[in-house]
Amino acid sequence: MSASRWSASTLEQLGAAACAAARTAADRIMAIYTGGFEVEHKSDASPLTAADLASHRCLTSALAPLDTAALVLSEESGPEAFAARRDARWLWLVDPLDGTREFVKRNGEFCINVALIEDGEVRLGLLLHPPSGTLWYAASGLGAWRVDVGGRQPIRVLRPCPDLPRVAASRSHGNAAVEAYYAALGPVERVPQGSALKFGRLAEGALDVYARLASRCSEWDVAAGQCVVEQAGGVVVDEHGEPLRYNRRDSVIVHNFLAWGDSGRPWLEGLRGLALHD
Repeated sequence: MSASRWSASTLEQLGAAACAAARTAADRIMAIYTGGFEVEHKSDASPLTAADLASHRCLTSALAPLDTAALVLSEESGPEAFAARRDARWLWLVDPLDGTREFVKRNGEFCINVALIEDGEVRLGLLLHPPSGTLWYAASGLGAWRVDVGGRQPIRVLRPCPDLPRVAASRSHGNAAVEAYYAALGPVERVPQGSALKFGRLAEGALDVYARLASRCSEWDVAAGQCVVEQAGGVVVDEHGEPLRYNRRDSVIVHNFLAWGDSGRPWLEGLRGLALHD
């Protein structure tokens, strides 16, 4: 990883402020979740609720002043932010409500994703689960942490991987490519889990591998989780085994990635022969 303009102490301060903003946004989300809400649909047919927008407004207004050189790009940002991102060396990538489908289903498996990017590399990431208040947080060189009602605890991926690997089974985005990949691994234990919470579970040792293949997601769906997993000792790569980088292409779409904890297993070999185009 290249040198950063932010010192460890500055990253810690930015992270604390981002976590506080996420908790305020979580309160806004839960106020809507516990009441009634309508569901609209965007041009790509993905759902949109008042909770997405309330969290977006809360987070973008709180993050923007933290470092005026860093652009804030949220899933719900307007075209001006998307146009400006191409020239941005530093930016916050925000999914104000990751797992809106799970939110609509009221199964509780949704979260807030916030990541801080520098020259394509993720420096800081947090995942916050609004129903429980559980937070997974990491920053470059500072490690990864889980914060819940029991306090703040450092987290690490599980090594060695158990004989029966625990694989993340998506609630809403499973497909034939992922199933073929898991089948290539041999016997596995499927663990159903929605949204980017899968990254948090992997980072704390409750999952061993998470595959998303031949299925479009966006950079704000992945960046925060990548930071948490990597700082907990795990790996997040594309189908070629290369670490994911952000704001480096015309599109913010991510087509394929693998995340794992124990690098002693040949996880990439399961991709051989798979059709990975969505």
